Parts: sequence; C-alpha cells; structure tokens
Amino acid sequence: MGLSNTISGSRIYLDTNIFIYAIEGYPEYQSILTSLFRLFDEGTYSAVTSELTLAEVLIKPMKENKKEIQQLYEELLRPSDVLTICTIDRQILIDAAKIRASSDTILLPDAIHLASARNQNCSSFITNDKRLRKIDSFQVVILSEL
Repeated sequence: MGLSNTISGSRIYLDTNIFIYAIEGYPEYQSILTSLFRLFDEGTYSAVTSELTLAEVLIKPMKENKKEIQQLYEELLRPSDVLTICTIDRQILIDAAKIRASSDTILLPDAIHLASARNQNCSSFITNDKRLRKIDSFQVVILSEL
C-alpha cells in the first residue's frame, strides 16, 4: 500500500523512530522515507513532531559518543518551513496522562507524542510502533506496513 492511499489529511505527525530510520540508515525504509520527505518538501503534506523527539533521538548517539549524528539531529529537528516542532506544555501533559491512563500498552513518551499530534490537529500519525495502532483520534500508519 502506498503513501497516498494510506495517509489521510495534510498534517502528519512523525514519531521518533521515523527520524532514526531516516538519519541512521535503515535500508528497508529508505525508499518510502525518501518519498515521504519529498512530499513534505513539495508541500503536499506538513510534517509535525514534538520537542520530545529530539531528546529521544539523541540518547543512542550520546551513549556511543557519535557527535556527528548528534549534531545532525540537532540541525534537523528545528522548526522550519517543512517541519513544525511543537512544544510540550501543560495541556499536552494532561492529555498524555489521559491517554496513558486509558491504556495499559501505551507508554508515557508515546502518550506525549499522541497528545502532541492531537494538539497540532494532525490527521495521521506515522510510526513503526504497532502498539499505537489502536488509537482512534487519527489514522496511525505503521511504516513497515507501507
């Protein structure tokens, strides 16, 4: 199934794993991510993620002392014409707590991402985390199923 048949709406939330796959080179996702980022560059879709994404992507490069990858993430994950980085405010944290309280399988960081996507009026949420498939607020697109 292709992107245009799967993604609904024009405002798309990108989970942390999407950035990791794009930057750290996961060949099985290269083609679909190249197509997706091209659609963002062309203005077909708007990309959104949370400030939390930066903290999550930096963990492994910091553990492995990979300063170049750290810098790449820090440069990439800045607000731009193509990417909206939403701040984590009190309302997002309250909404995340509600999401987390309603599910035994969703972890707090995932709930923060989901609440951020809802707060930013995203219609689709792209991830590779199959636990998030059951969210009703918007369409969850599992990258490995594209």
